[in-house]
Amino acid sequence: MFSNMREDIQSVFRRDPAARNAFEVLTCYPGLHAVWLHRLAHALWVRNWKWLARMVSNLGRWLTGIEIHPGAKIGRRFFIDHGMGIVIGETAEVGDDVTLYQGVTLGGTSWNKGKRHPTLEDGVVVGAGAKVLGPFTVGAGAKIGSNAVVTKAVPAGATAVGIPGRIIVKTSEEQEAKRQALAERFGFDAYGMSEDMPDPVARSIGQILDHLEAVEERLEGMCEALHKMGSDFQGKELPTLPDSAFPCSELLSRSSAEDDGVKD
Repeated sequence: MFSNMREDIQSVFRRDPAARNAFEVLTCYPGLHAVWLHRLAHALWVRNWKWLARMVSNLGRWLTGIEIHPGAKIGRRFFIDHGMGIVIGETAEVGDDVTLYQGVTLGGTSWNKGKRHPTLEDGVVVGAGAKVLGPFTVGAGAKIGSNAVVTKAVPAGATAVGIPGRIIVKTSEEQEAKRQALAERFGFDAYGMSEDMPDPVARSIGQILDHLEAVEERLEGMCEALHKMGSDFQGKELPTLPDSAFPCSELLSRSSAEDDGVKD
């Protein structure tokens, strides 16, 4: 028991830079208190002391603002940061090294008995205000963005954002380099197309560039085939598109410079 408590305290230091010393963590972190009270409540619950388990859980809710049903299964080194407003349902399962921020709900979408709450595998991070609703699995190492509403399974290592929750598909470094080279050849700034930014305009531009690249490859293949057949067809060089054709690129660049100035 005490080894688990030491692990919990160390997990706070690893995931909260505001933590200064063990005494402060021990006395001033409601997320830690909620986890420890839940472990007591869960031990009572599995031994069929249901009413007493609910009373301990209710006490934890009064003291911390965090509601964890005593039937929920919580793994090791579970870290709740800030914590106020967190709700974890009866059939929820939380793996090791999971992190939840304030306002998170691990809830159900049915009044039927049985499994109706989500399962969070090891290393999952759920941002502030997110709602994870239903009897599905969030894979190991996945992240759920703040205020997202997730009602379907999230693959391991993926990131879900938005309402309803959708998976952000990250492109490879090789694909990003191709996009950047193609954009520069066409003569406009591809600022804002990073895969880390779930911006629909940026994603659309990236997909257009992917399509243009595929079209170019197909045309080059057709030209090669014509040459092999004896054709003297010579393709023209693509004209360079001036920056004036993309007025938004100037605004994006200016916005980038202003953002860099603020960061500096």
